[in-house]
Amino acid sequence: MEITAVAPKFLLQLISSAFQRCRLSEDLCRLSVLLLHDQSTDKDPSITSVSISDTGIGCNLEQFQDLRCPREFNGVKIWDGLLSVKTTCFTDDEVYCYHINLEDYISNKRLKRQPSQAKNGAKFSGTEVSLSVFGSMDVLMAPILGFFQKMLVLHIPNVTMDLMVKQGDSPGTQTQYVFAVNADKTPCFTATNLERLKFGLENYVLRHGNCLDTMCDYCFSEREHLKVGSGIVCHEDRPKRVGGTMEVVIVISDLLDSTQHCSRSCDGKTEVLYFDNFSPSPVPHFALSALKKIDWKSYGLILANVNDQDGHVFLEWENFPSFVQIEIALHWYHNQHATRQKNGPGINLVKKGIKSALNDLKAKHEGFLLSSHARKICSYVPDLARSIAGLIFSSTDLDFQGDCLSVLGFQPLEVEREAVEDCIQRKIVTVIGMNERKPQKDQEAAPFLFFDGDSETSYFEDEEVEGEYYSTSLE
Repeated sequence: MEITAVAPKFLLQLISSAFQRCRLSEDLCRLSVLLLHDQSTDKDPSITSVSISDTGIGCNLEQFQDLRCPREFNGVKIWDGLLSVKTTCFTDDEVYCYHINLEDYISNKRLKRQPSQAKNGAKFSGTEVSLSVFGSMDVLMAPILGFFQKMLVLHIPNVTMDLMVKQGDSPGTQTQYVFAVNADKTPCFTATNLERLKFGLENYVLRHGNCLDTMCDYCFSEREHLKVGSGIVCHEDRPKRVGGTMEVVIVISDLLDSTQHCSRSCDGKTEVLYFDNFSPSPVPHFALSALKKIDWKSYGLILANVNDQDGHVFLEWENFPSFVQIEIALHWYHNQHATRQKNGPGINLVKKGIKSALNDLKAKHEGFLLSSHARKICSYVPDLARSIAGLIFSSTDLDFQGDCLSVLGFQPLEVEREAVEDCIQRKIVTVIGMNERKPQKDQEAAPFLFFDGDSETSYFEDEEVEGEYYSTSLE
């Protein structure tokens, strides 16, 4: 690990704790991060003062018991090792102040109480954590900005966030807002966590990782053109083990031809975002294993490589079209608030969630994410539909012709042959897709061609075929 990554990683832990305090509040809350680089002559110019403040539920000092960050790394000083904490709850009459020395590994000696500040009858809650870090502003700001951009994917409705940078401490010094999210951009409080995750990942895609304030017009035309699949799998509570929920959202988009003019357009790789208990997190090893164990070929995809860059994971595909972008978000959270709960979902639960999201995409978009075997069958569908339509229209039995058209949903006297061919083609493709979504042991051959639209019966066998690739259409 590079020295430049040690201090930012510790800061992200503090910011995540502040975000959780806001999330758990029933009121609208604000999370603010201020980076102050004091360039006065009496201070070390390499020192950046950091203030993390929130208006959440108030701080539980146990949150700091497990924090670890060395003062030095490879002989180079990172920070001074001292946290200054101010916190209060609505029911408190004072703002309590503490100094926490993280270098002292004896818990009861880490914390030193400081004089409290009277609230004078005011009713508010919140926490401010301050520390001094050795490092340039850019090194500290980049990971915090990335953390905020990913946090937006969760789309938590009651939290606003801002990241501010201030050069110098003089009265005339201006504060620059590097990142700000207003409350009016958040969704409805009644939306489920999965609905927010879907909406948030859509925005993440449309705004190129939330680097833009609005949708990129070069790459996308409308939000509705995104293909979105979601899955949710629950793990029940057990003795000595808190249960949890794994949510998965997959967004697939077809980019516009004008995307060549966009400097932020995708490079064909799939970014995997992982959230652990409502906080961005490096992708854990069990999730990596689950991604590798998915039978991607049954969805028309060939996984070429899993690129793990210190927890930042990108999937690379073979024979993947340049105009398609895929994003995946995984979110695991416990069924009840457990600050020290360490258990994760496990490989099988992650696999089930991903497969559920992929199957949801298949169910919503006919002819989409089909295996190569299914697409091979689909290649015969136009000719088959043309032949069936020819049999119908060439028949001299008007009753037979009328019954066939009626089954297809047409009025016998108001239909063109091309429309009938298209309808037959869509129905056959739908049956192929239905059959693919069944477990392989339940798939069966078609006993007849026409079927009731309400039937769950599928008519094509599926089998594993090598050399599969991605396709979004039957053409």
